[in-house]
Amino acid sequence: MPKEHPYIARLRKQAKILKKQKNIISARALDEIAKQEGHSNWTALLREFDKTQKIKTPTAKVSTTFVGSDDIELDEDDYELLAEERKDELSSEIKLNVLQNKKTLAFHSIDYSIFEPTKTGLKKSILDATQPVRTHFELAKFHDYSKQQQGIDYKKISTAFFLSSSIVRETKMSLYRPVTKKGDPRMWFTALGTFAEAGDQIAIIIFNQVPYLLNLSKINLDNELQEFKSKINGFICEYTKQTNTIADELLAKLKELAKKPIKAIGHGDTTIGMSIECALGIPPNSSKQPDYKGIELKSGRGNKNKTRTTLFAQVANWSNSHCKSSAEILDKYGYQREKDFKLYCTLSTQQKNSQGLKFEIRDDLLCEIHEYISPKGCEIKKQDVAIWNGSTLRSRLHEKHSETFWIEAESTFINGEEYFNLKSVIHTKMPLLNQLMPLIENGVITMDHLIKRNSKNNRVSEKGPLFKIDKRNLELLFPKPIKYNLN
Repeated sequence: MPKEHPYIARLRKQAKILKKQKNIISARALDEIAKQEGHSNWTALLREFDKTQKIKTPTAKVSTTFVGSDDIELDEDDYELLAEERKDELSSEIKLNVLQNKKTLAFHSIDYSIFEPTKTGLKKSILDATQPVRTHFELAKFHDYSKQQQGIDYKKISTAFFLSSSIVRETKMSLYRPVTKKGDPRMWFTALGTFAEAGDQIAIIIFNQVPYLLNLSKINLDNELQEFKSKINGFICEYTKQTNTIADELLAKLKELAKKPIKAIGHGDTTIGMSIECALGIPPNSSKQPDYKGIELKSGRGNKNKTRTTLFAQVANWSNSHCKSSAEILDKYGYQREKDFKLYCTLSTQQKNSQGLKFEIRDDLLCEIHEYISPKGCEIKKQDVAIWNGSTLRSRLHEKHSETFWIEAESTFINGEEYFNLKSVIHTKMPLLNQLMPLIENGVITMDHLIKRNSKNNRVSEKGPLFKIDKRNLELLFPKPIKYNLN
């Protein structure tokens, strides 16, 4: 599992050398290194680095699928407008504001989907109902486009609301599939142009089976929540409410265990989890079900600076995949390491790895593909490898993390034996299922292959595939992450 970013790791090494050279404490050495990098202190450097990493998260491309449909006529002005649609990234200021607003929604257990109005769409009064939007509507039991017939007679009209600080303004939403070859799902909100501009990031929230819209590009939710009279504040207060007695029971047990070191059981990365579960009286098992009365336990060494944590393991849908097993993937893309033949690699949508493997999102399918240069060296080719259904991945996330305790512990050795001191726990609930595929598409969630053929018995095993997320981005997927110190 990868450790902290190479840039930060390099600076820490420089600080360690500086500490010895000047005989100063670590904190001062880190501050001096930070000043060499143009920052006031180490904390400021980390804050700016984190900000830079967030800015790198790509924004979803604009959707103008409707333009290619038979029922849409475009004149010369329309084509000029189409050429002006956003192709570049949003500005850093807007991206950071939108990201913070998304985290605030997640913190308050509010699921949502995002759409971006286009110049052409605003002129034609058309929005593509993209896959994340359609999935959100299905999960919220608001609307299922797959069951909707084509044509104006089957159009659904719903009341909707534009949310702003000073007013909750009623509008009408239409959901329909045109009579075209594909019948691509569409939607529209009456008077959307008075609420949003092309390029704005608009959140749709389904509350009591009614859509509410927030313009995440134009508002600051944290500020709104400080304003008692804000209509947005009132809406969020009405939306949120949660309690859990089992969590209180588990937290009390962990605080009791934190009073003294826990002896390690076994070796390797799974040791800490096994040791804590044993101390809690949980019998060992390989079930996919949560560990403690419906609460999943995720444990990690707090002093290892690991950035990613495992969400769940899920094999591909082999029946729909080009490769029909992990063994076949290994045979095609694996490599020899000492005695074993392996494929240990990370997959992302953002770039192919050294084996040429990466992800693509196709509607609600997660596709593993292999990119390679054609024999003539003049063309990039793609070949499908494996497929995961979005519905399967969401089910696994919900099954595994409907409620989770993310436990951090420090390792220590007493008389040559390893022990763990429990330090803190982050409590999360109700993952935002609709955000799973968008976060994979943005590269926030990645997957690790850990496939190996044992040289002794020739058996192939895979510890996974493991879907992982950077710990810094947990709040994009889990509402109200609350941290408790255990001692």
